[in-house]
Amino acid sequence: MGKATIYDVAGKARVSLATVSRAINNPEKVKPETRERVIRVIEELGYKPNAFAKGLASRKSTTVAVLVPDMSRASIAEMMNGIADIARVYKYSILLYILDNEESSEEEILKEIIAAQVDGILYLNDEITRKQYDFLMTIKNEHQIPIVLTNTMFHESDEIPSVSIDYEKAGYEITKKLVEEGRKNIYMVSTVRKYMVNDLKEKGYLRAMEEHGLETKIMRTSGRISVNTEHFHEYFQSQKVDGIIAVRDSIAVSFINVAFQNDVTVPDDISVCGFQNTKYARLSRPNLTCVDVPIYDIGAVSMRVLTKLMNQEGIENPKVILDHGIVSRETTR
Repeated sequence: MGKATIYDVAGKARVSLATVSRAINNPEKVKPETRERVIRVIEELGYKPNAFAKGLASRKSTTVAVLVPDMSRASIAEMMNGIADIARVYKYSILLYILDNEESSEEEILKEIIAAQVDGILYLNDEITRKQYDFLMTIKNEHQIPIVLTNTMFHESDEIPSVSIDYEKAGYEITKKLVEEGRKNIYMVSTVRKYMVNDLKEKGYLRAMEEHGLETKIMRTSGRISVNTEHFHEYFQSQKVDGIIAVRDSIAVSFINVAFQNDVTVPDDISVCGFQNTKYARLSRPNLTCVDVPIYDIGAVSMRVLTKLMNQEGIENPKVILDHGIVSRETTR
């Protein structure tokens, strides 16, 4: 068998290369139980540190991995601007990973991130199951890589910090706005695929409708225009509606386009609201009323929180809730 390497030690001890190096050179920066495990593996394998291992401990570059669900969304692009601006201030390098819909693929990507020896992780995925959260906790605890949930959250635990808005409150407020305009047949247009933040938006919508004794109606479609356009055309053949709240601005704009094709006037016949205040809201005609989510700030604040964690500084609140607003434009009365 060949001479043991730092990779062998990291693999058997289930830690990053940087953690092995810190256990050797700066043991006070490593949790006692982790340090003991690393030292035990070093002794078992007969590993002898070389200059590479020593160099890791003093490396000056900081690398952050960012996991995103889909770079084609305007909201993700704007959030990345906030992340990148703060990263530039601190001279961080960013590794971008784009997720697909498979949990098994996500785990493989996270394993790649561990192997890349990153210093921190920003997790932007829309949905977190218990299995996914437990895997993130393993990375956080066993590999000592700080993680911040960005524009998402896990209600069952706050061991991993998160930065978001109160999506349930926002859903309630935008629904109440339409009710106060006199709208009664209000639909929430959500996605077929379940997302935690969309569940919260729906929860706020349901609460506002029930408070006013109105029938709740949730329509599920796709974020893809080719799919939702067909759904909306079918919808106008059989449904009577005077208010729409879409979980994404792009879905709201798609609905407006189909409404005009069906001789339905916005906002005279129907009020339409979006839920992000992305560029689509300002580019649509008429301009879209929507919940104003501070997308850029969510990215920037998440990077600041991660910076504190990477520097082993305390944070006041593991769940950071930023303020949101409602921007009234031409698609409502």
